[in-house]
Formats: sequence, C-alpha cells, structure tokens
Amino acid sequence: MANTPKSLGLGPDLHSYLVAHGTPPDPVLSRLITDTEAMGEIARMQISPEQGALLTMLAKILGAHLIVEVGTFTGYSSVCLARGLAEGGRLICCDVSTEYTARAVQAWKEAALDDRVDLRIAPAADTLRAMPSDPPIDFAFIDADKGGYAVYFEEIITRMRPGGVVAVDNVLWSGRVVDPSDTSADTAAIRAFNDMVAADGRVDAVMLPIADGLTLLRKR
Repeated sequence: MANTPKSLGLGPDLHSYLVAHGTPPDPVLSRLITDTEAMGEIARMQISPEQGALLTMLAKILGAHLIVEVGTFTGYSSVCLARGLAEGGRLICCDVSTEYTARAVQAWKEAALDDRVDLRIAPAADTLRAMPSDPPIDFAFIDADKGGYAVYFEEIITRMRPGGVVAVDNVLWSGRVVDPSDTSADTAAIRAFNDMVAADGRVDAVMLPIADGLTLLRKR
C-alpha cells in the first residue's frame, strides 16, 4: 500500500498508524490502491483509506437504502459506500469516464457488490435531474469536478430524506482555500461552495480535516 498520506498535517508514519488502528483496507481495496497509484499523478483523485472507512460507517449508521455517488473514478469510494448499504439497498454511481470506471466495475465484482451498484455514464447533473424524489436519497458522496459541486448538491438535497447526509470531498483543497494568491477556477468554486453550504438553512454542516477536507451536511 502506498505510504504517502493525503490527510493534511499527517506525516507518513502517523498516517499509517491512523489507518492501522481504524478499519484498514482489505485485499480488494489494497489492490485498488496499488493499481491506481500505478496510474501516476491522477491517482491523487482516489480517496484515502480512513476516508473510505468513514464512508462505510456513515452509511451503516444512517441505515442507508439509497446512496448516490458523484465521481466514481477507479472505485475505492464506491466499494466502501456499497459495503455500508442496508439489506436490499442500492448505490447509484455517476461518472463520465468508462476508462476509469472499468476498474471500479472489476472491483465491485471482486468484492461481490456488483448486484447492488448502478453505474450511470453521463454528466452527473443530467443523471441527478432524471432521478425521482421517491425513494429519497439517504446518503450521498460528492467528489467530482469542483465547478459542479453547487449543482450536484442542490439536485441531491432536494431528493434527500430529512436526516440524510451529504459528504463532500476536497473542501480544504490542500489549504489553497485560504491562500488569497490562488485565484484559479477550481479554488474559487470550492470557496464559493463552502460559503454557500455554511449559510444554507436546510442543513447542519461540519467541516472535518480528514484527507483533503470533508464536509458533512445533514438535511434538517
């Protein structure tokens, strides 16, 4: 398993200790880490092990029957989310890449989760807008193009049950959210999203310094 932590402020040794004393990756997830790391710099898009363990736990706590993921990549987060589903539950994965998600499909089969995952290759906004409000969404994970975060959140929250949770990745953006010299489009989009949800009266919000920053939004 790669020894480079994604979590802000954690060195390799402390990060390894943290992962080992939670729920560490099993063989399926360990293989995904290794295979994705071999893809080069783009591997940074994969979530961290402790983040995956948290997603599984949150799904189980919520008793989630319907989970939506925006941004599947090679499948680490979707495996973790699917493992947290309640009996008979379903995970809808939104992505635009057949190349990257082919690895996810392989992982779902290997983990015997493919019968509960619905992969939809299309712009996520289109997929979400086509979803009905019933059954409602119990849990969602957003980890895709930063400029689309506000749209994805809005489409999800209007279809979510009261008490449901949206988890949003990369909200600290490697610390660039507080760097006034960074005026890039992605950084501006993350800042705007963070400000928007912090002021949204429909949700309770907490921003956690896990991995690259994870915001949890509970629908009131």
